[in-house]
Amino acid sequence: MTRAWILPVLLVLCGSVVATGLFLREDPARAVALLLVFVLLAGLNSPLVFPRSIGALEAQQRSAVDGRPVVYWRPGCTYCLRLRLRLGRTARRVHWVDIWRDPAGAAVVRQANDGNETVPTVVVAGRPHTNPDPAWVREQVSRRREGA
Repeated sequence: MTRAWILPVLLVLCGSVVATGLFLREDPARAVALLLVFVLLAGLNSPLVFPRSIGALEAQQRSAVDGRPVVYWRPGCTYCLRLRLRLGRTARRVHWVDIWRDPAGAAVVRQANDGNETVPTVVVAGRPHTNPDPAWVREQVSRRREGA
């Protein structure tokens, strides 16, 4: 759990140090602007951007019932962030598993990717897909929704 927050905390700390330096040089406008950029970057790289994660076993059980895809992800992954942002509101209809919080989820990802923890790995109808196109994932979600 702590590992997920390392990058966001470092971004805020670095931004604070740089902003303090600018503020001491009597450039408060740039200091505030730069600090806001660092806080925004920290927010985008934090687990807060993603819907609440559940365990791999629970996600698999829910997916078996409702047919929705399961997305295995980890904080700080730019491809996971890209998928999340491109899914938009559809992201709430997908089961998210943070592999840094769930060892069973990490094992599923390693099994699907020849021992590597390559994310995002999306499992649809029991078949894993590594770093799929977000449009394809959105299509799978809507297809499962119509079929239900």
